[in-house]
Amino acid sequence: MSDMLSQIVNDKRLEVETTRRSRPLEDVKAAAQDAAPPRNFFAAVTRPKGKLRVIAEVKKASPSAGVIREDFDPVAIARAYHENGAAALSCLTDEKYFQGKLEYIQQIKKVVPLPVLRKDFIVDPYQIYEARAAGADAILLIAECLGEAQMIDLLILATELKLTALVEVHDYESLIQVQSHVGFPHPGYQLLGINNRNLKTMTTDIGHTMELLKEVPNTDILVSESGIRTNEDIQRLAEAGVHRVLVGEHLMRQPDVGEALRELIGESA
Repeated sequence: MSDMLSQIVNDKRLEVETTRRSRPLEDVKAAAQDAAPPRNFFAAVTRPKGKLRVIAEVKKASPSAGVIREDFDPVAIARAYHENGAAALSCLTDEKYFQGKLEYIQQIKKVVPLPVLRKDFIVDPYQIYEARAAGADAILLIAECLGEAQMIDLLILATELKLTALVEVHDYESLIQVQSHVGFPHPGYQLLGINNRNLKTMTTDIGHTMELLKEVPNTDILVSESGIRTNEDIQRLAEAGVHRVLVGEHLMRQPDVGEALRELIGESA
C-alpha cells in the first residue's frame, strides 16, 4: 500500500468510528432496510456483451490533482452524463480527500434513472449499510485496502444487500489475490476493475489493463479505470476485448461534460 493510500485508509477508519458514535450501526441497518430496492448496476454495465458501457464519474477533487472542477454541481453533471450516453454513474463520497458527500447519491438518483456506485474507501461493514441507506446501488472495494478475509466478508454483505461490488486492483499481486473471490457468493453481483493509476508515481497508463488481461478469464465483467481520455483509448481497449470503462477526471475537466462524454464514446454532435 502506498503512503498516500495508507494515510487515507487510516483516516477512513477513524472517520467510521466517529460516525458510528453519532449514528449507531443499528440505526444505519434500519435505514438500509427501509431504502428503495437498488437499481441493477451489474446489468447496466455488463449488458449487452461486446458493447461499450461507460461508468461516468461525479468527482470534484482528488489527492493527486487537487480541485478538478470549481463549478461543481453533482446533479447537473449526472443529468448531462445520463443524456449523453453513460450506462451508470460513480459518485465520490469521501469528503476529506475528494470533497465528496454521501448525500450526493440521493440527490442524483432523484433526477437520473441510472444506477449509482458509491466511490469511497470501504474498510468496514458499517459503510456498506451506510451506502445502501444512502441509496447507493453499488460499492467499490479496493483490494489494496483490504485483507483477503475482510474482502470476502464485505463481498458477502454487499450481496446480501443486493449491491453490486466493483472489486478494484492496481497491481498483479492484488489481481491474483482477488481473482478467485470475484463472483463469490453470487456471480451476478461483482465486477472486476483494473485501475491504471500507479499508486507510487500517481501516473496513469491504459497499457496497464492490457498487461493484466492475460490473468482475467472473464472480460465480460472487467472495467478499465483511470487514464482514459480519448475515443482512441476506448478503441484500443475494445480491440483487446475490454468494453467497460470508468472515466472521471478527464470528463470533469471539460467545459461541457456531456459533449466530452459523447466525444469519448464517438458520438460527438
